[in-house]
Amino acid sequence: METNKYYLQSKMKSTGIAYVCWFILGIHYAYLGKWGWQILYWITAGGLGIWAIVDLFLMPSKVGNYNRNIANQIAEIERREQA
Repeated sequence: METNKYYLQSKMKSTGIAYVCWFILGIHYAYLGKWGWQILYWITAGGLGIWAIVDLFLMPSKVGNYNRNIANQIAEIERREQA
């Protein structure tokens, strides 16, 4: 099944919502679809708080990387459509 580029666009994430998820229950990794990291985050209590503080500053890059991967998939679909 080929992925639709409009579906992929709807999967883009917001840094603001990621911060809200970080603040409420620390579910920011789940928001980005990284359930393995999310479970590890919960088990270690956010790396005893250190990991949580680091994530506070790295959130924009984490969301940016997630969105960049989706943008690359969309670009690939558009290249195939033009061929």
